Amino acid sequence: MVRSILCAWAGLALLAAPACAQSSADAADASLNSRLAGDLTPTHDPVIIREGGIYHVFSTGHGKRLIETRTSTDLVHWKAGDPVFTALPAWASQAIPGSNGMWAPDISFVDGRYRLYYSVSTFGSNRSAIGLATSKTLDRASPDYGWRDEGMVVLSTKEDDYNAIDPNFIIDRQGRHWLTLGSFWTGIKLFELDPKTGKPKDPEARPISIARRPAPAGGPAPVEAPFIIDHGGYYWLMVSYDYCCKGVNSTYYTVIGRSKEITGPYVGRDGSKLMEGGGTIFLRADLQEQQRWRGPGHAGWLHDTDGKDYVVYHAYDKQADGAPTLRIAPVAWGADGWPVAQY
Repeated sequence: MVRSILCAWAGLALLAAPACAQSSADAADASLNSRLAGDLTPTHDPVIIREGGIYHVFSTGHGKRLIETRTSTDLVHWKAGDPVFTALPAWASQAIPGSNGMWAPDISFVDGRYRLYYSVSTFGSNRSAIGLATSKTLDRASPDYGWRDEGMVVLSTKEDDYNAIDPNFIIDRQGRHWLTLGSFWTGIKLFELDPKTGKPKDPEARPISIARRPAPAGGPAPVEAPFIIDHGGYYWLMVSYDYCCKGVNSTYYTVIGRSKEITGPYVGRDGSKLMEGGGTIFLRADLQEQQRWRGPGHAGWLHDTDGKDYVVYHAYDKQADGAPTLRIAPVAWGADGWPVAQY
């Protein structure tokens, strides 16, 4: 209040100048995360895309909501919308008995249609499937809006050494289409896709392993939620380590590694291999003296139309009983070529 009065009184301009300058600096220095407002919870496993002047976030459904949606015009103020689906496709109910939700979507724009890949599973099981739906637009007011079920893409069962959830789509620099996925078991896999169908190019081909954490004698070493970015002559692989979904007790954190080839090998800044549980930490929980934001992970990426990069993810808010919350941070590329999340 005192600062506002000083800034408003012209007669005290000389006295007010330092205070006003400090106020402007505070606003400029405020992180994007500190300014996020609106419908931020509950958000798990977010991905983000821009269509025209609207940013769209898709995330795991909660309760009977099947793929949550949120929109913003400025990346700051977010409004929740209707879920993408109101029921599981018939094929998904048959393929994954007992499932009643859709998890961990991925969104991209390919050949004039938006591709929404999503997961169907039951907690702790690797009887899981990736499905695909497409739409010409994300604008619900458009006559072209409407999601078309394209059916199952990948199925995993107890006979497989991977878990078909957490999909992410990318086109490499040679124009080949790929889907990476995985959670626990033997880690992160990569499937080459048929560009026309968005489904595996060779259904009989074994997927390529690109990240894993060798399990210790005491049990599993979790790795999941892959996302691949193409930047600066490298492919960059983000994955989440340890455990989500435990509120403030979540131990999730995100690491990143890079490779000249999309198929790997991916290594951290120190040369540690993601196939051996290595990588460079990219998102971590607040320091002990703060402790508000816990378990940051399941990261997605936006390369905006102005050339700026952002990482979108969820974290658990200790000040809100551990609510999973939408988080977005600008990414700066350092002189050494490695990304730094400004969160």
